[in-house]
Amino acid sequence: MKNKIFHTQDLCLRTNLRCAESCARMEIFMSAKDTMENKITEGVIWKQLLLFFFPILVGTFFQQLYNTVDAVIVGRFVGKEALSCVSGSSGQIINLVVGFFTGLSAGATVMISQHFGAKNEEQLHKALHTAYAFAITGGIIAGVIGVVMTRMVLKWMNTPENLLPDSTLYVRIYFAGLLFIFVYNMGAAILRAIGDSKRPLYFLIICCIVNIILDLVLVLGFKMGVLGVAVATLIAQGISAVLVSVALMYHTAGLKLIPREIRIHKSVLKNMLAIGLPTGIESSMYNISNVIVQAALNGFGVDTMAAWAAFGKIDSLFWMINSAFGIAATTFVGQNFGAGKMDRVRKGTRECLGMALVTAILLSVILMSAGRFLFGIFTTDANVVEIGLSMMQIISPTYFLFVFIEVYSGALRAQGHVIVTTAMTMIGICVLRVVWVTWIVPDGTLSQIVACYPITWLVSAVGMIIYYHYKQKKILEKFAATHDL
Repeated sequence: MKNKIFHTQDLCLRTNLRCAESCARMEIFMSAKDTMENKITEGVIWKQLLLFFFPILVGTFFQQLYNTVDAVIVGRFVGKEALSCVSGSSGQIINLVVGFFTGLSAGATVMISQHFGAKNEEQLHKALHTAYAFAITGGIIAGVIGVVMTRMVLKWMNTPENLLPDSTLYVRIYFAGLLFIFVYNMGAAILRAIGDSKRPLYFLIICCIVNIILDLVLVLGFKMGVLGVAVATLIAQGISAVLVSVALMYHTAGLKLIPREIRIHKSVLKNMLAIGLPTGIESSMYNISNVIVQAALNGFGVDTMAAWAAFGKIDSLFWMINSAFGIAATTFVGQNFGAGKMDRVRKGTRECLGMALVTAILLSVILMSAGRFLFGIFTTDANVVEIGLSMMQIISPTYFLFVFIEVYSGALRAQGHVIVTTAMTMIGICVLRVVWVTWIVPDGTLSQIVACYPITWLVSAVGMIIYYHYKQKKILEKFAATHDL
């Protein structure tokens, strides 16, 4: 509406305003050059990676805490059936949709980090507003489709009839607020792309506290059960979207969100999708394969569903850490690649990989040692705990395998190479996982089904290691030839 109003104003006034805004953006950007000079593209590599990593990690922790708190409250105070509704089949559907968009937003992240590193103010401005327009449009469309199709998908996943009403309710309310989720995720990704990982953390802390308070009030106070959990999450996500948008509008050095200029620039969107679409498809394939695994596990009954839901929350500790290293690698490599600092690209990737591997191994040991206690946080049902521990013993010791996939694919993506990495992970993880569950062990035991995770990680990790070193050699040769090195 603001754009329509502006088009009725005097042409000279509009021109002067746009010139003033352009000058203001340039001044902001020029000041940002100085502040960024000794950060990601300068200084000690491992220190810069960790300075960027920790705020992302803590931010991811609080983001995950949204659903974890939901799971704890309903699991402890409502029952294992409610736990299955909030974190079982419903969780897989949500992850599928949100994961696809997060993958798409990777294109915006890469472009913005490269333009910021190359100090290209004009393209940075276009990328910002195209990304926001894309998030708003995608959130509305995906939200409507999700609300309409939720019940059908849940039934296809063999969700037990007694869980179907509450699961449907939870997912539909979640999808009703998908616009907020898309806007926040895009805004946070943009901030991180320019090296600001602290403010997304602050916003998540605020909204997580709001979510916890509302969970306690609505579930324990008003006895609203699954409905209360869903409403609490919806409100908290709405607040996070507002906070990140305000930050980009008024308090960000280097770029400025101007609401009336939010529009899709076709050439920019095309480049974003060239990077983001393969990543989004890759993420979707991950989640589709997880949906198929979930459908297979649903056949084992409510106890197994509850155990898998609880393990998913414990398992998220690894994914939070691993994804934080992946984001750090992507941003670090993207900015240094844009700045033409290939030596830092190589060293940064190597050091990020080393830190991620050490962390993954330590976490595996910790989770295996404290497994029974951790499951006890979510449920008091002894059978559910035992089933969950059997799952953990199969999956947790092999976390280190996925580190290679995360860091190497992130580094290649930051340099604009996504097609082959996407194809490798789709085949090595997603396709193989589906084949394993549906054809190799169609009537398999619980352990046989769960084993699809470490098996597919191993296949994909080997392929990614080989491809990364091959492709990096080619990139360096091209760079040397271009720069007469």
